[in-house]
Amino acid sequence: MYLILAGLIMLVSWLVSSRLKSKFEFYSKLELQNGMSGREIAEKMLADNGIYDVKVISVDGQLTDHYNPIDKTVNLSEGVYNQRNAAAAAVAAHECGHAVQHAVGYQWLTMRSQLVPVVNVTSSYLQWILIGGILMIKTFPALLLIGIVIFAFTTLFSIITLPVEYDASNRALAWLENNQMLTRQEQDGAKDALKWAARTYVVAAIGSIATLLYYLSIYNGRR
Repeated sequence: MYLILAGLIMLVSWLVSSRLKSKFEFYSKLELQNGMSGREIAEKMLADNGIYDVKVISVDGQLTDHYNPIDKTVNLSEGVYNQRNAAAAAVAAHECGHAVQHAVGYQWLTMRSQLVPVVNVTSSYLQWILIGGILMIKTFPALLLIGIVIFAFTTLFSIITLPVEYDASNRALAWLENNQMLTRQEQDGAKDALKWAARTYVVAAIGSIATLLYYLSIYNGRR
């Protein structure tokens, strides 16, 4: 039953990811009438929110955009940093939405940031603990329980990520619309692109919850 569920989640994840890529490719062709690049969009949104201690920088890769609360940088991929289209505007504003969250002390972002060190430290050896726990379920069930507890933090991280990502998108879209940064067509494109980006986090959270329940069922059925 778990294999069927896992297969369905993998299929949905692939479909959502494929749809997301196609959406961004489509809206990357929708050039902004205001002529602003992703970098300029980001810098203006930060300034409009009174944030002057965050730098906007370019990073390698595709869809590698992120906000780093440690060094206070909005990291935009090359395709977003220099481009002047609806997709770039959406991503740039979304990442600045995280910077605004950080500036105002958004509770869910604070909680997620506190979990980052735990997830980073445990991710390298979690898989081996779970495999060892399953193999030794009859002789040393506590090992699997330890793996489940650690994995639960990863699942919690995925769940907490949802309000963080949706709130950042809402802040971005509200700012873009209230300041009339985009035309109606561009605004709709930015909203659609961010909607599909958010769905990837939903699928990831569902997959994590399902996997956690699977390990719990193994532990509970050890006898």
